[in-house]
Amino acid sequence: MVKAGVVGIVMIIVACIGWSGIPSEASGAAGTKTPESAKGKRIFSRHCAGCHGPEGKGDGYKLLGPDPANLTAPATRKKSDSALLTTIHEGKPNMPSWKGLLSDRDIQSVLAYIRTLPH
Repeated sequence: MVKAGVVGIVMIIVACIGWSGIPSEASGAAGTKTPESAKGKRIFSRHCAGCHGPEGKGDGYKLLGPDPANLTAPATRKKSDSALLTTIHEGKPNMPSWKGLLSDRDIQSVLAYIRTLPH
């Protein structure tokens, strides 16, 4: 189990490092791009890509432990919006909860972006 202080420090490091590998436009997007998904992409780039990778394939830094979720994998794509929103909101053993750092609307925007990622 990751201690809360360590998670906070890691989130600060990820935010400071940023992720310069995010392409300006996702090519071959699976879903329709909207203003909400564009906002979600900016939030994802800042807070999520450090671990999940620039294209959501789980190939980012292993800051919180092994195997960040591949958000383009069929198993992840099959999950309901509700299940994914809960994961983003509440976190997982190796993923911090974002409920105190991102608004519910921002979390919805991140989900909208994740749904545009190519297969």
